[in-house]
Amino acid sequence: MILPPYTVSRFRAIRRHTHEVKVGTVGIGGGNPIRVQSMTTSPTLDVEATVKQSIALAEVGCEIVRITAQNVEAARALHAIRKGFSAAGFAAIPLVADIHFLPAAAMEAAEHVEKVRINPGNYADKKKFSVKEYSDNDYDEEIERLHEAFSPIVLKCRDLGRAMRIGTNHGSLSDRIMNRYGDTPLGMCESALEFLRIAESHGYRDICISMKASNPKVMIEAYRLMVAKMELESMHYPLHLGVTEAGDGDDARIKSSIGIGSLLWDGLGDTIRVSLTEDPWYEIPVAIDLARKAELLWKQGAVRSDGALVNEPLSSEQDATDPYHYSRRECERVELSDACVLASDRAPTVIVATHHPLREYKQIAADVIAHNARFKDARVEGLLLTLAGAQDIDSLALLRSSLREWVEFLVLDITALTRAEVEALVATVPATAVAGSTNPTSAIPDLFLIDAVAQGLDAAADTARHLLACGKKVALSILPDHVPLLKALVNQTLVSQCIITLSSRVTGVHNLGLHRQLVEALRAAGSSAPLWIRNTDENTLALQDFYADRLMEAAILSGGLLCDGVGDLISVETEPNLAKATLLAYNILQGARMRSSKTEFVACPSCGRTLFDLQSTTQRIRERTGHLKGVTIAVMGCIVNGPGEMADADFGYVGGAPGKVNLYVGKTCVKYNVATEEAVDRLVDLIKEHRKWIEPEAIASFA
Repeated sequence: MILPPYTVSRFRAIRRHTHEVKVGTVGIGGGNPIRVQSMTTSPTLDVEATVKQSIALAEVGCEIVRITAQNVEAARALHAIRKGFSAAGFAAIPLVADIHFLPAAAMEAAEHVEKVRINPGNYADKKKFSVKEYSDNDYDEEIERLHEAFSPIVLKCRDLGRAMRIGTNHGSLSDRIMNRYGDTPLGMCESALEFLRIAESHGYRDICISMKASNPKVMIEAYRLMVAKMELESMHYPLHLGVTEAGDGDDARIKSSIGIGSLLWDGLGDTIRVSLTEDPWYEIPVAIDLARKAELLWKQGAVRSDGALVNEPLSSEQDATDPYHYSRRECERVELSDACVLASDRAPTVIVATHHPLREYKQIAADVIAHNARFKDARVEGLLLTLAGAQDIDSLALLRSSLREWVEFLVLDITALTRAEVEALVATVPATAVAGSTNPTSAIPDLFLIDAVAQGLDAAADTARHLLACGKKVALSILPDHVPLLKALVNQTLVSQCIITLSSRVTGVHNLGLHRQLVEALRAAGSSAPLWIRNTDENTLALQDFYADRLMEAAILSGGLLCDGVGDLISVETEPNLAKATLLAYNILQGARMRSSKTEFVACPSCGRTLFDLQSTTQRIRERTGHLKGVTIAVMGCIVNGPGEMADADFGYVGGAPGKVNLYVGKTCVKYNVATEEAVDRLVDLIKEHRKWIEPEAIASFA
């Protein structure tokens, strides 16, 4: 089946059209702004605590508050919570009941709140990881049973004027879906579509859709596929975006920015929730920043150069990337050092830019050595330097000598140099560089960077030809329109040997889309040159001068491209601190599932169902196991999404009962009802038993 496009344009941010869904008085979709929401973590039966948390969320900008209703008793408590929240002055902010497993709880909750969230994987369905072959007749019988079980809440919401979210989770697909479609984005979409068709059969369309996963790649693909599938059936439901079980700290913000941000930049998304294993009010500033940036981008993307509004793709916009199936872009093999090889089957390489001038070579060397000595799995592999003039050559040579054992390669930005100065540099071998060395070219950098926009295309091409003829490696910073011209100026063979990066001299545009245009231009020219993703001050949307915003901007651009299969090198040049910039680049690679440099944690954000303190428990587990490169550990507050969302995890720590924890290997529970006081120790024992343990002294911690 040929799927329609999931977005008006992958090159510009143009908002997807949806119909409006009213949640109380708050509109989602249509022409409404992106709505920001979160979820309380207090026990729902503790009415006072839940009202207090709801107020705290509203006061920091939360527009929709979700509360778990894990049973009928908790659903009844929503009446008192709604009453108390309204009495505090927040009658206009809608409440959402989060339902899993129990239709009776949903029926009760609909009496008291403005919206009900249904998980199609476990609402009137089963999740026992059973294996069964479903014939077409068996499947039809299951759908008929589902129709009978789901219809009552649909009719009740329709009659009471309540909204609904059909929220599919990658980790809680039903056995019926799993056995026909597998644990896939397609299975997630079909799970939601089954419920949507039932709702539509009753004339009910006040529904939002979500396709959440802890893996941003899976989440992005599922939302895109769902939009395309809905388009085939003329469905225009608003989207609720979120990366579930994202964890805490920088890692959670990176995963959320990759997943939510890249979809918003595609024009998708009408309400968002950033899930953090932290107090819920910390989610709101991150969500607000994402939403406001996206709305700014949408405003820019909706107007053509002639002032007309854009609502359909331009005929010139072609993109050969398959957005529904991940595959890595093929690139030429380029060796930057013995250890750093660019190739389609290699993880992307990390380049770090120093913000010190070359004359401060001692400080540069000290920073790199200190970082690389501590973070052996998140090293500065390539170091980007800027040569201001001939006066810096001695400093370059001394730095090269100091870092010979510490970095894999040096990148030199020579944009400011003339052709004659470049020729002199390549021919120069300062004595300070070769003292005690048997390598007569030890002062020469491994990669030369030239910005063709700043230098001029003809001059840049001329310099590149000279360097390539001398056997040097070149990175060309260009615009998409330059690709066919470079092919003529340099020749196709040499261009394919270059590393290509988007010029940082262009500002105020959709840089994720501009990178996609560059990739398409290279494809059209027959070039498979490696691509370097540079995060610079110039190519950010609306950079603010604090680390969290730099993190978000870098995660959206780099993570969005990596999840498209694009990117062979990455650098975060917006962060002046070398250690932070390096770790951020590695964390983005890990968040996009491109490279593992530390333990991966899948941790839910907590709610009223949670059976232990998730924040403190996650921190204890991180302190004990955070040094285990290549190991994934899931920390789940309850069983709702636990085993399913641990599909990618090696080990799981799941709340089983008050004061008790169940430990998993993959999806299999191997230890039941372990006391919480000893559960972390037993988890470590389990990791050791499966030979995944390395003593922490052997690897520097990321703490």
